[in-house]
Amino acid sequence: MRVVAKIGTASITDAIGVINREALAKLSDEVAGLRSSGHEVIVVSSGAVAAGIAALGMTSRPSDMQTLQAISAAGQSRLVEAYNIELARHGLVGAQVLLDPHDFIDRTQYLHARRTIERLLDLGCVPVVNENDAVANDELRYGDNDRLAALVANNMKADVLVLLTDMDGVYTADPRRDPSAELVPLVRSADPMLAIRADGGGSGRGSGGMASKLMAARIASWSGIRSVIARASRPDVLTGAVSDDLVGTTFESHSRILPARKLWIAFAAEVDGTIDVDAGAERALIDRPNSLLPAGVVAARGEFSAGDTVEITGPSGRAFARGMAAVEASVVRNFLGQQTSELPEGVVHEVVHRDDLVVLPD
Repeated sequence: MRVVAKIGTASITDAIGVINREALAKLSDEVAGLRSSGHEVIVVSSGAVAAGIAALGMTSRPSDMQTLQAISAAGQSRLVEAYNIELARHGLVGAQVLLDPHDFIDRTQYLHARRTIERLLDLGCVPVVNENDAVANDELRYGDNDRLAALVANNMKADVLVLLTDMDGVYTADPRRDPSAELVPLVRSADPMLAIRADGGGSGRGSGGMASKLMAARIASWSGIRSVIARASRPDVLTGAVSDDLVGTTFESHSRILPARKLWIAFAAEVDGTIDVDAGAERALIDRPNSLLPAGVVAARGEFSAGDTVEITGPSGRAFARGMAAVEASVVRNFLGQQTSELPEGVVHEVVHRDDLVVLPD
């Protein structure tokens, strides 16, 4: 079985960002246990920024992106060094893999990333993946490693995605505020839980939270991958997740599987604008795969450019699809409602090409 295990900042660093060697040792022990049972394991690890803050003696987390990216470079080397030491106790070799969103949007990069990680697994390494924070464009970032882990799981055709956190799983309410909150052990593929927006708050030391983990579970589900959200400190949590023992909250895989590019558009990309369409265009896009043409567009909101992600809404105002715009917002506004035959020469016919458009799950 191929396992992608993601661990969050709060689970492997202390309150001031110092790497918690006991937590890292526990994770490495469990990774080694899975390896000895014949499983392949890819670790997606947060903690570089926090480790960098601690290494540089800072008393608080900076807020500007340039400083955060610089700090991550100082922390990343220390993070990987700690992994190498703990994995080496079991005769395992850690291998740093830094990715950015282009590795999933661009087909060539997507395949290159897969081949590299596949080769590392063939060589017996444990890939330790993180976002390439130090050089990532702040306009195009994952923003948290939960989504990155889900996309890695998709790329590598994983069997299970395990999101390790400082909570036991997903609750019916925030257990820190509501004592009646109950743990949700299983979420079916058609359960509305996969569509809800959870509180984005977390420990304050990382960039994720339960909302990002639910989004990651949704990406995994629509990749045909079972996922588990569980407490990192729970004994044998990885073994239990792989064995499907309901060690936290398990999310079933969905029968409908989206390719990585469309998963990125649907769940991971930031939305830069909105395109409103008429009822006929909404029906056409939902009923069959097609490109969005100017004839069905009634409005374009926001100042998006070609290649930006936009939501597509029908007369009800509900966003029923997302896509990458083929033209900028001003061009869309200039040709609202026009038939293809009416467009001037040189104007792109599609507002959103069908290869870059995905109808959102209900």
